[in-house]
Amino acid sequence: MSGHIGVAKAGLVIGGLTGGWHVCWSIFVAIGIAQPVIDFVFWMHFIKPVYVIEPFELDRAAVLVVVTGLLGFAIGSAFALVWNIGRKP
Repeated sequence: MSGHIGVAKAGLVIGGLTGGWHVCWSIFVAIGIAQPVIDFVFWMHFIKPVYVIEPFELDRAAVLVVVTGLLGFAIGSAFALVWNIGRKP
């Protein structure tokens, strides 16, 4: 094993994880359980919940998933590029 990380593969993995995580969040919003989930997450971090989850909108959910997926792809790819500097392919 050379320690080389595939740039596209790393981007797809991290992009898939971040996009997938936000698909799950969008489903929580759509089925109406997002507010209690976020309230619980804040509570266990000693944060007073002050945010209100708005009603589900498919267009907004799509933007959320696409943007986070693309950012995840960019971050994963950048990590792989930095990791591979000076390593043999």
